[in-house]
Amino acid sequence: MNDTTSVAVLGTGIMGAAMARNLARAGLDVRAWNRSRAKAEPLAADGIRVAETPAEAVRDAGTVLTVLYDGAAVLDTMRRAAPGLRPGAVWLQSTTAGLDVLDDFAALAEEHGLVFVDAPVLGTRAPAEKGELTVLAAGPVAVRPALAPVLDAVGSRTVWTGEEGAGGSASRLKLVLNSWVLAVTHGTAEALALAAGLGVDARDFLAAVEGGPLDMGYLRAKSALLLDGGLTPPSFATTTAEKDARLIVAAGERAGVRLDVAAAGAERFRRAVEQGHGDEDMAASYFASFEEPREG
Repeated sequence: MNDTTSVAVLGTGIMGAAMARNLARAGLDVRAWNRSRAKAEPLAADGIRVAETPAEAVRDAGTVLTVLYDGAAVLDTMRRAAPGLRPGAVWLQSTTAGLDVLDDFAALAEEHGLVFVDAPVLGTRAPAEKGELTVLAAGPVAVRPALAPVLDAVGSRTVWTGEEGAGGSASRLKLVLNSWVLAVTHGTAEALALAAGLGVDARDFLAAVEGGPLDMGYLRAKSALLLDGGLTPPSFATTTAEKDARLIVAAGERAGVRLDVAAAGAERFRRAVEQGHGDEDMAASYFASFEEPREG
């Protein structure tokens, strides 16, 4: 078996669990760890070995895939994994972690002799479960052929953005893409909230834009979640969306770019979380438009 086809998946939330299952279905040797073991336990039914510790999960693995909440969680988990890390292993870092931690990732990879590949993914629950994510990746050309079975298992395509993982070109692209995704999410939420406030049937709004330049699949998808009561289980949780929005704002500040819409969006997500919608789909931005609790 090729070294990179022995995979340790650290983090089995919405994305990590789906990715682990697809890796196992592709015939790869998969071990998984999650901070809350109960979340990882169901993966055993898919032939995935559930580890007690990060170090146990990564021991002798050729590829280490991190799919955690944020950069701090990644650093903490990888430091705990250190005793089991194998020099020469590929670290496929798929957490949306922003730019400020890239130097720390690079230093940790160098300390343990890992090949660092910056590899955030574009997609939510459904494409993750179908193995149809778009992987945005930056890393050495030399490791790409060996990584192909891993990347092909979790995604429908891989977009290579550069050869230097620590340069963060993939993470930069991911933040740009997420800025658009979150803007469309808030736009949908606010349009439906205004419709509710004005006594307009939201379906009349959708009918009016149908098939024209203002129509789009994402508008339809997020509207359906609100109109049909489908906010749980989330495709992408509101708490995570708030985290990503703040990473986008921070990246803009770092680059001297003012992102007023993203900053306002982060605040909308914060209010929705405060109202109790943190574990619902990020379309719950809708509820931030109202001071009093209401149904979608």
